[in-house]
Amino acid sequence: MPGGGAQPLSDFRGKVLLVVNTASRCGFTPQYAGLEALQRRYGPQGFQVLAFPCNQFGAQEPGNAEEIASFCTTKYDVTFPVFAKVEVNGSGTDPVFRHLKHAAPGALGTEAIKWNFTKFLIDRNGKVVSRYAPTTAPEKLSGDIEKLLG
Repeated sequence: MPGGGAQPLSDFRGKVLLVVNTASRCGFTPQYAGLEALQRRYGPQGFQVLAFPCNQFGAQEPGNAEEIASFCTTKYDVTFPVFAKVEVNGSGTDPVFRHLKHAAPGALGTEAIKWNFTKFLIDRNGKVVSRYAPTTAPEKLSGDIEKLLG
């Protein structure tokens, strides 16, 4: 459930994970609906979406943890964890994103995240399998998720 609190990622060991940097005032914000659809479809099989709000792109996530959680549950009926706001680039990069970016660089080998709703797919052993651009709709990930759940 959303809430912006601290939770160890070890709680998700053995699951297929989709880690996403999110924002509630972005053109891609409607992807919350697609992320929730993936969670509901594949969650019973060991899949988990993890959302990390970020305000580094156009200041599109200005709210505090409570406001963000309320938005996610009220507007998109989100049931997956929405963590506290993080930085995904720069000197204050959250350790989770430092690892993800290094394990799955973007275009031309760059590690920087270019915008909200960049997605990282992680297998049950914790290996980063794929990185997806913000423009990649969540429903396009079904095949990749099914392979990892298989």
